[in-house]
Amino acid sequence: MSRLEFHNAQNELCFNGLNMSCPRTVRHVFTGIVMYTVIYGAIILTIVGNLMVIISVSHFRQLHTPTNFLILSLAAADFLLGLTVMPYSMVRSITACWYFGDLFCKVHSCIDMTLCTTSIFHLFFIAVDRYYAICQPLHYSSKIAIPVIEVYVFISWSVPCLYSFGLVLSNVNIEGLEEETRVPCMGSCSLVFNKMWSIITSLLCFFIPGTLMIGIYIHIFSVARKQVKLINKFPNSTNQKKSSKNKTLINAENKAAKTLSLVMGVFILCWLPFFILTVTDPYINFSISDDIYNIVLWLGYLNSAFNPIIYGLFYPWFKKSFLSILTGKILQLGSASYNVLNYK
Repeated sequence: MSRLEFHNAQNELCFNGLNMSCPRTVRHVFTGIVMYTVIYGAIILTIVGNLMVIISVSHFRQLHTPTNFLILSLAAADFLLGLTVMPYSMVRSITACWYFGDLFCKVHSCIDMTLCTTSIFHLFFIAVDRYYAICQPLHYSSKIAIPVIEVYVFISWSVPCLYSFGLVLSNVNIEGLEEETRVPCMGSCSLVFNKMWSIITSLLCFFIPGTLMIGIYIHIFSVARKQVKLINKFPNSTNQKKSSKNKTLINAENKAAKTLSLVMGVFILCWLPFFILTVTDPYINFSISDDIYNIVLWLGYLNSAFNPIIYGLFYPWFKKSFLSILTGKILQLGSASYNVLNYK
């Protein structure tokens, strides 16, 4: 996602010799090296981390669960963001120029918006999955079967794609804006929203699903606390073995819910500044500086790199699978049955 770009010209143009060219941002050599290093690191971390999640869930049968299939699809969205969007955004953010043509600018903006919206849709359905697992465990297997997950994944990809491409290609998001706002200069790639569509897009793509997720997790933790209190109230049950097993299962589900809520919380913290900027910028005549915009944009992009780190730190089975990939055990004969859940 990008916005209207206003730059401080320093006698440098994106396309030398063209009077309509956008000014190019000239940075100190050290600043440029630091920016490229940090952003390259974020891109590599995003691609490699999410690729490890994709390989883990696809390869190890122990990870073939409804929740993990949603995580697999989420990782695919983050992987594609790092592969197809972030490298081009890096060049634009550092140089303030777009060198890849007007057509690809449109495609890039559509894909960027689609993948970011797809992520939060996945997180919403993961919250729904956790709701049934903890609040209605007896109905979980019937409510959240693989065909249901397939529907969730289809919605998470198709709706953002249709909305993003439809909005950008129809140009309804720039209706009513001045001509110089629409095409400021050559070498600019901007996705500008008028006042109405900045609010609609932010509500549909972030604020409404984000608020619903927060409500779902608050309810989940409320139910989880009641379940733990109920089990602890009868520690000397006649069927001690069954009681202990139920407590272990509930604790495991609660831990999974806490980890996934952490993923959701990081997502909201990363993208909240961007969507606040998206809503406010049209009302202050697009006066927010490029530096501020790039900071909040890349903070949002970094969310795609954070998710695999969270899985590796808080999910023992993902940690085992990551280690098996990094150490090459996954390449051993019979590795498909390698027991990543055999941990202490």
